[in-house]
Amino acid sequence: MSTDNLPQSPGQPPRKPRVAVVFGGRSSEHGISVVTAGAVLKAIDRTKYDVLPIGITPDGRWALTADEPERMAITERRTPSVGELADSGEGGVVLPVDPTNREVVYGEPGSVPKVLGEIDVVFPVLHGPYGEDGTLQGMLELSGVPYVGSGVLASAVGQDKEYMKRVFTSFGLKVGPYLVIRPREWERDESAARKKIVDFAGEHGWPLFVKPARAGSSIGITKVDDLSGMDEAIAEAQRHDPKILVEAALRGREIECGVLEFEDGPRASVPAEIPPPDAHAYYDFEAKYIDSTPGIVPAPLTPEETAEVRKLAVDAFEAASCEGLVRADFFLTEDGEFVINEINTMPGFTPISMYPQMWQASGVEYGELVDRLIQAAMRRSTGLR
Repeated sequence: MSTDNLPQSPGQPPRKPRVAVVFGGRSSEHGISVVTAGAVLKAIDRTKYDVLPIGITPDGRWALTADEPERMAITERRTPSVGELADSGEGGVVLPVDPTNREVVYGEPGSVPKVLGEIDVVFPVLHGPYGEDGTLQGMLELSGVPYVGSGVLASAVGQDKEYMKRVFTSFGLKVGPYLVIRPREWERDESAARKKIVDFAGEHGWPLFVKPARAGSSIGITKVDDLSGMDEAIAEAQRHDPKILVEAALRGREIECGVLEFEDGPRASVPAEIPPPDAHAYYDFEAKYIDSTPGIVPAPLTPEETAEVRKLAVDAFEAASCEGLVRADFFLTEDGEFVINEINTMPGFTPISMYPQMWQASGVEYGELVDRLIQAAMRRSTGLR
């Protein structure tokens, strides 16, 4: 999409495309979303794009925020929040719901609403439910506003680990043993639900990983070594999602691979390896974001293994009908088989996150990566495609 096609007044020079960076959100990954937004805002080429930062508070209010990326960093082991960045504690931003009108409006109680101008593309750097799961994407589809990343279906599939695994299995991708406990099962017969988990452990052994079915950033996940830790693990997972997933531990190496949409289709980055963190039982939230456990880029794999995991990453991207970007996570088991664990349709996107690191090692710097995602979004139409 060139600037020649953007709405403008007669006789006026072509204006730059306007990118609304939407971040924060109602999920438990709110703080990491803010950190990601800071990195994206800093990287967007202001000579090519105008930028409008919009933060969503944990209670769901859309706030106009300061364009100050330096305030969006982790400090003293604490993630930032939209509330700290909002211009007002009461004002709200409203996106258009009419596909013929892309004007964003800002209003405060008792004041005349102010038109902030039109937006041409949304860069939603939201993680988790109410943002990465197809809900925001559906709203943008109704509004007719192009956006970075996957559409409604792929976003929903990528968020729900149960259906993600079902889709992968149907396309012939190998997944590890897992068990799903839905909220109705728990409410109907808690003892029967617990027995399913015990039977699963008897079949696949300990340890098990208990996790929310629809969360990310390793939030709410517990590694359980025996039955004594199960109740606490279930309660922790259910704090984030009433549907929980129980997975058997896979013994092997953790390998990640990034997928990016180019003009000629999706391509895979060089893969990375996540070594076992010294100070953590597994690659949990603190290991990822607070202690910044470094990955190995590129992963020390054979040429054949590298080619295989890159192909599988693109296969996963296509299986879930993804667009824009994906980080695909695998285990390379002790018998040399790649097993896909999950995909992230909006992975961690700070400069130290694995997705940008893998693309940097593949020759795509962070700023170019952001630009390619915006351009890919502007090439696509909304609606059925």
